[in-house]
Amino acid sequence: MTLKDILDFSCIDGCSKCCIEREYYPTIKFGKIGVLVMPDEKKQVESLAEKYGIKITVLPRIGISETESEVPTTILAYQMMGKDLDGNTCPFLDTESSKRSPHGGYTCKIYENRPLACRAYPIIQSSPVSIDPKCKFCENCGTPSGNVNSELESLIQIQKKMNTNAPYIWRFATGIGELKDKDLIETGWFLA
Repeated sequence: MTLKDILDFSCIDGCSKCCIEREYYPTIKFGKIGVLVMPDEKKQVESLAEKYGIKITVLPRIGISETESEVPTTILAYQMMGKDLDGNTCPFLDTESSKRSPHGGYTCKIYENRPLACRAYPIIQSSPVSIDPKCKFCENCGTPSGNVNSELESLIQIQKKMNTNAPYIWRFATGIGELKDKDLIETGWFLA
């Protein structure tokens, strides 16, 4: 491989898709997921929201327990939900002002302090680790082969923090999604 074969990742002009669109995961039953927030990031995210006068909703995402129980005893990860009723649009995405990021998309009010999950994007946890196929760069330009080291490092940090040998793993259903799906979406903890 030569240097010109390396395709560096960069945001597509005017794109903010990763901060706007949320998806159902792992199924519609669980509702739309929010931005993954590690327990050690939760207070900082809440403090930043207070600083900027932004209302946020942080829900649990993954919990564990060592013994059989009705709910998890430890939360491994939280999720910050989108501000729209359907779960879309990160509350920290500045869609109100005329400010734009260097690539022309909306700006992030907490970019320098954004959660690890945002720092890892477009690298996603899968087997094997891959690039999010919904990323506009990946749709338009293909898979980046360069310039994703910091994203990979962020994903590795997330993986280390979520590593567990607990026999019981729980997933939280958010109850949030498209109006047309309201009868399919549940809320609360489910044993994985």
